[in-house]
Amino acid sequence: MALDSAVIRRQFPFLQERKHPVYLDSAASAQKPDCVLQAMDTFTRTRYANVHRGLYALSEQATDLFEQSRNTVRTFLRARHADEIVFTKSTTEALNLIARSWGHATLRKGDAVALTILEHHSAIVPWLQLKEEKGIEIVWIGIDDQGNVQREELTRALGKGNVRLVSVTGLSNVLGVRPPVGEIAAEARRAGALVAVDAAQWIGHHPISVRELDCDFLAFSGHKPYGPTGIGALYAKRELLRSMPPFLGGGMMIREVHRNGFTPADAPQKFEAGTPPVTEAVGLKAALEWLEAIGWNDIESHEAHLMRVAFDTLRTIPGLRILGPKTPDGASGCVSFVVEGTHPHDLTDLLGQQGFCLRAGHHCAQPLHERLGIPASVRLSVALYNTEEEIRALGPAIARARSVLSK
Repeated sequence: MALDSAVIRRQFPFLQERKHPVYLDSAASAQKPDCVLQAMDTFTRTRYANVHRGLYALSEQATDLFEQSRNTVRTFLRARHADEIVFTKSTTEALNLIARSWGHATLRKGDAVALTILEHHSAIVPWLQLKEEKGIEIVWIGIDDQGNVQREELTRALGKGNVRLVSVTGLSNVLGVRPPVGEIAAEARRAGALVAVDAAQWIGHHPISVRELDCDFLAFSGHKPYGPTGIGALYAKRELLRSMPPFLGGGMMIREVHRNGFTPADAPQKFEAGTPPVTEAVGLKAALEWLEAIGWNDIESHEAHLMRVAFDTLRTIPGLRILGPKTPDGASGCVSFVVEGTHPHDLTDLLGQQGFCLRAGHHCAQPLHERLGIPASVRLSVALYNTEEEIRALGPAIARARSVLSK
């Protein structure tokens, strides 16, 4: 049965406002359904306590809910063990954890990390920092004009024997392309390299099985799959987490502290220093359970239709160039474009005045924009609550904005 957009939209308080805008910026952050807001509100009002610290009933109940949330993430990612899930504040923190813990402890001068040109800055900057500090090498894997990863370049890089990790996005936040992560992971493993996956965009649009991918690390943020900000998660294989040193020091991450040293707790607690985002974990649990209840077949079918509508609408606009894939079948979640003679910031400003929310800029992917030969682009991104009518209305809105800019 096809997804009923009206039923979905009624679950989002944001969309019940009388003059709500057309929100086409969910790749930046998605709106939240009632079940997420209610779960967080109920917990905060009636069940809140700090976790892992109190022997009284309220704290024990909060701890149980917190760990239930961890297990929900495990189930959602099809991981084997709950202790392979580390709560972080975001994808960015999770990717930094990989570099600052595993990378700092493991990599030596001359070792290399391979990055695709599609990557978000969060998957680039931590490794550039290690390059400055430890002398590691960064190997860039290019793309073709439609955004497909140049696999022969990856093969050549891995053939040199010094690549210790391949970092790849599961879904580009600019072009909407989905690299063949499973194939890349298998090739990396054969060459003795680990694989880290940035699933920030992937997480809300398609199912993920870390066991099928056999990746070593995978990171995502809660606010992309309709959950709260301030929480994310890092999946890492159990043996890796056990061998990695703590990322942050303080409360919760220790077993013992003495004047001359400390012993860290077991994973994942040794990576969760300080009071964790308990309320946000409850909200993330609600969001992931909500997504799974809808069903991935309906989710993918609905969003594929929206992408076809987006491509059809944008193609009717003179002077507009779609970046990356030439057909909607090659893109997921978002499509970016430029309009001849129009700066992306000016265009989105005028679209915003008409009630359309789109993103403009380099989208934290400057190396990719350099490869595309442009400083910035406009991004349209879709979510379950979007409709065909909303996207089709964008065509006339762009025409009106251009007429203003041409005066």
